[in-house]
Amino acid sequence: MNYSERMQDIASMLAADGYNLAVEELGHRVALTVSPGPEACEDCLVPKDVFRGIAAHQLGIEGDLIDITYPADLPGYQGSTH
Repeated sequence: MNYSERMQDIASMLAADGYNLAVEELGHRVALTVSPGPEACEDCLVPKDVFRGIAAHQLGIEGDLIDITYPADLPGYQGSTH
């Protein structure tokens, strides 16, 4: 099972709140990018450290091997218009 498959349940939960999850394997590291859709719930994202812990458990790797990009980290992101 690859990392994208292991993160499918979390990706489904994020999708329910209007977010997309991209999973990229970078050697021994994993990059997770959470990007907002048009109906994203800004208050629904947990802090990065919490998300890192959940992802580490789901992926079966150490949290320090996971790079997380949240919507606020994305170029040009200005928050929700809701």
